[in-house]
Amino acid sequence: MKLLAGKSNLALADSVARHLGCGLADATITRFSDEEVYVEIHENMRGEDVFILQSTSRPTNDHLMELLVIIDTVRRGSANRITAVIPYYGYARQDRKTGPRTPISAKLVANLITTAGADRVLTMDLHSGQVQGFFDIPTDNLYAAPIFCRHIRTNYQQDNLAIVSPDVGGVVRARVVIDSVGGQLAIIDKRRSGPGKSEALHLIGDVAGFDCILIDDIIDSGGTLCNAAKVLVEAGANSVSAYITHGVLSGKAVQKINDSDLDNLYITDSIYQAATVKSCDKISCLSIAPLLAEAIMCISEERSVSKLFT
Repeated sequence: MKLLAGKSNLALADSVARHLGCGLADATITRFSDEEVYVEIHENMRGEDVFILQSTSRPTNDHLMELLVIIDTVRRGSANRITAVIPYYGYARQDRKTGPRTPISAKLVANLITTAGADRVLTMDLHSGQVQGFFDIPTDNLYAAPIFCRHIRTNYQQDNLAIVSPDVGGVVRARVVIDSVGGQLAIIDKRRSGPGKSEALHLIGDVAGFDCILIDDIIDSGGTLCNAAKVLVEAGANSVSAYITHGVLSGKAVQKINDSDLDNLYITDSIYQAATVKSCDKISCLSIAPLLAEAIMCISEERSVSKLFT
C-alpha cells in the first residue's frame, strides 16, 4: 500500500500516515511558470494499492486539477488500484439543476476523477446522498456523526439537549445524532435567496431552556448558522453550539461567528484552516484522521467499512 498526498491538506495526510504506521510516498508536486501542475513520483508504483489524499477545497480548481494529475501519474506508473481519498468533495453543492441553463457540476467532477483513472473514491459527508451515485466506480461516503456524537456525550447533559437541523433537508442528519445521544428535534425553516445567501424564518419545535446543538455538513459564509443561532437564542435556548463537518469559512465567516450568538463551533480537519480560523476562540477542530486511516486499511485489506458508520 502507498499513501500519496496533494498539497491541499498535508497536516491531515501526515496524521493519517501516522495512524497507518507508514510514511507518505516521496513525490514532487510543483508548478511551471504558467501555473501548470507538474507531478513526479520518486517511488515505484507498479502493482501497488495507492491511496491519494486530496481535499478539493479553496483554491478549489487548483486542488482539483492537482488531484487529477496525480491520479494520471499513478495510473501511468502501473498501479494496481487507485483510490481517491477526498475528505471534502468540492462542487458537491451543485448536485442538481437549480434553474434553466445551470450545470450539475458535481457529476462533471465525478466524471473527471473517473476518467483520470481512479478505481474507487473515499469521501466524507457528501452534501447530498445522490452525489454518491454520480460516480461509475465504487464510492464510500463516511460520516463525521460518530466523531461528533462521542464529543457531545462527553461534554453535554443528554437530558437537556435539543438537536437542531438548520434546514428541512438536514433532518435525517440530525436524527442520526438523536438516535445516538438522545435529545429532542428542532428544525429551522430557512429560505435561500441565492447561492450562498439564506434567511432563517421560523423555528419548528420548543427549545426554551435547552442546550441546542446545530448539525450540518458545510459552513461556508456563516450566514445560515449565525441566523439560526439568533433564532434559537430568541426562542429561549440555554446555549447554542454547532457541529459541522466541512469548515469552508469563506469571506467574513470567522468575523460573523465571533459576533454571533453561537457559543461554540466544532468542525473537522477535512479542510486545512488558515491562521484566522485557528485563532478564533469559538472554533475548535476535531480530527477525522483515525477514521480515514481505518477506512483506508479496511479497503486495502478488502474488509467492510460499514462498521465505521456507527
